[in-house]
Amino acid sequence: MQPTGHLRGDAVRVGGDARQRFYDARGYGRPLDGNEIALSRVEAAHLLFRGDLSGITLSDDSDPVGFERFFVASAAAADRFAVRFLVYSDLRDRGFYLSPAREPWPGGDDAPSDAVDFVAYERGETPDTGNVKYPIQVVGERESVAAAELAGRTLAVVDEESDITYFAAEAGGIEGATDYEPPSDLTGVLLADRVVVWDAPEDLYERGFYGRPLTGRAADVEGALQLSLVEAASLAADGRLSLSASVGDDGEDDADDGTATALDAAALVVARGRDVEGERFDRRLAVYRRLRAADAVPKTGFKFGADFRTYLDVETVEDLPHSEHLVRVVGPDHEFSPRELSLDVRLAGGVRKEMAFALTAVGDGRPAESGGDDGDDAPIDADVAWLSVDRLTP
Repeated sequence: MQPTGHLRGDAVRVGGDARQRFYDARGYGRPLDGNEIALSRVEAAHLLFRGDLSGITLSDDSDPVGFERFFVASAAAADRFAVRFLVYSDLRDRGFYLSPAREPWPGGDDAPSDAVDFVAYERGETPDTGNVKYPIQVVGERESVAAAELAGRTLAVVDEESDITYFAAEAGGIEGATDYEPPSDLTGVLLADRVVVWDAPEDLYERGFYGRPLTGRAADVEGALQLSLVEAASLAADGRLSLSASVGDDGEDDADDGTATALDAAALVVARGRDVEGERFDRRLAVYRRLRAADAVPKTGFKFGADFRTYLDVETVEDLPHSEHLVRVVGPDHEFSPRELSLDVRLAGGVRKEMAFALTAVGDGRPAESGGDDGDDAPIDADVAWLSVDRLTP
């Protein structure tokens, strides 16, 4: 005959040979005095569902109830009980031992944050001796997930039909091996939302993969290169690009007589970028510069619904490797919807890339060498935390 559990507070106590039967042999619960163990509500529901408990009394004077009544009562008493039960059951069926990620359960010391619901141990290892394989955070598809707290976790998303999708989230930056130093004497013209360098050296595109040549079958112009605003702002902030003219959105020439200095050029291009896309430009520029500083080559990710795609090792454009990452730039307080996260990761996987998010907090935006006091220069200094997310099959 199977034992009966007794709900006491938020734990279910089971006596008899429960320690040997459930804890020692199968990693359920936590030991109490003698052979008694305490089970979390989810653990108790799973054992009840499997028929390993005959019932659970909900109070001292009540008769034992079965799975249905205990499940409903627990769903009313415990936050997100239904979705947590589904994930717990799924991982148990996959051969993992799990513990609630809170004290005094065995996995309580291993949880990286309060948002983690369970820790799953290496297959075949028990809570007594096992190493944690997955810290599991469970969410429903309509909940939000803070991006800043996701690194190091396994996200288990339960959709409206009770299917479960797992995502692995890891911290870590993007490092490349592209060896290219741009020239320091570039001159361009700022147009509405791009900069044209009329006499760009061939290497700027062919080896540095900056911009896009202005070409055509019947072209009689050589060396003209169109730069995006982030490319131009970054080159100008490094003192490598000056402007000979600036054309406003109204088509009028806004430039003063002569050529703008590199720092003036940076301010002009950044101001145009902010006009075009607001503060998002500052974040994208900060991430672009961080990637270039890491010897990676960022290019637009528009075709993939991202901010950038990255090439880690560019020798020549003619021998261009496959791009490795899609990068989306978000604020440090960004919250994902699971649907948004699933869309990004699925798309990246479908084009054989890794999905990376750059959590970017831009400061006051002024280069240290500018000496300016208006705060309108290029955003050089920014805190960027990297988060890579991929689909996972436990």
